Amino acid sequence: MDVVIRGDGVAAYCCAYLLDKAGLQVALASVDRPRLPAIMLGDQALALIRDVFDDPGLLYNLPRIGKRVVAWGSHAEPLAVEHSAVVVSEEVLLTALRPALIPEFNPSHEAHWTVFAARPLPAQTVEHRFGSRVASVVHVTLNGNADPGACWIESLEDGWLFLIPTSPRSGWLLAVGSAPEILPSRSTVVAAQIAGRVATPGQFPASARIAAPLCGPDWLACGTAAMAFDPICGDGTAHAIREAILAAAVIRALVQGGDAGALQSHYQARLTAGFRRHLELCRGFYQSGGTSPLWRSELEAIDRGIRWCDAQINAGAGFRYRLRGFELEAVR
Repeated sequence: MDVVIRGDGVAAYCCAYLLDKAGLQVALASVDRPRLPAIMLGDQALALIRDVFDDPGLLYNLPRIGKRVVAWGSHAEPLAVEHSAVVVSEEVLLTALRPALIPEFNPSHEAHWTVFAARPLPAQTVEHRFGSRVASVVHVTLNGNADPGACWIESLEDGWLFLIPTSPRSGWLLAVGSAPEILPSRSTVVAAQIAGRVATPGQFPASARIAAPLCGPDWLACGTAAMAFDPICGDGTAHAIREAILAAAVIRALVQGGDAGALQSHYQARLTAGFRRHLELCRGFYQSGGTSPLWRSELEAIDRGIRWCDAQINAGAGFRYRLRGFELEAVR
């Protein structure tokens, strides 16, 4: 066995498909975990998925979001801007993406390489988390006048809300900061779209985090095992796909006899730089979202994360390769 991929999310399936297509022996080691009830995929993420899986018709006929209504900052008036995305449950997304011909991993077999697209990671890794915010997911019913083709985002004194319709009369509310029972009661823009609450399936950490190191002598971390993104930016799925593309390219180069030290150093640097860009995007939201202790403390945590990334990148060997399609080539 050449590669075992531990995980069953978007990054795992993208990486497995690309490696199998390249002719490597690949197996998947699935993990049992809860699925996200709704994911909003922008056009860029959707195009990446279709490109990876060679299927321009993949994930058609999904509910579309054509407008984003934003009320961000103290006393901000709602602003409607054009948006282009689809909404899909993680279960439906993964059912569409799972490579049908790749077998489940047999623990009695050995693999030359392991891609960790789900936890746990090897014992030598350390998680660096930059913030303490928690998100709650709430299933809601929508008012009759709520536009099912729009999504809403609103900052409040002690957190923020994001509402995604999944049908003309229902949707999912993401509440970050205070409890989901408190935030909607202080809302004007998002609360006006909601008729009632159906259920609160659970909570999850919403602050950005990254593992270090991201690779070792015979393994790479990828997807949510490598890093998790703040949902405020909505770019987590696109990042996971790009990580999978790079991970597959690095493993192909390693199998072909490439310089292990240089390839792993490049992988670590690229992922850390992508994480830093995400933190910079988050910083703008948390700097302008509010002035309460919650906003200030989370902004300080993001700044700490940016400094950490700078130290890691400066201590590394830099970017030695570039992607051309799905293959790596050395930078000359």
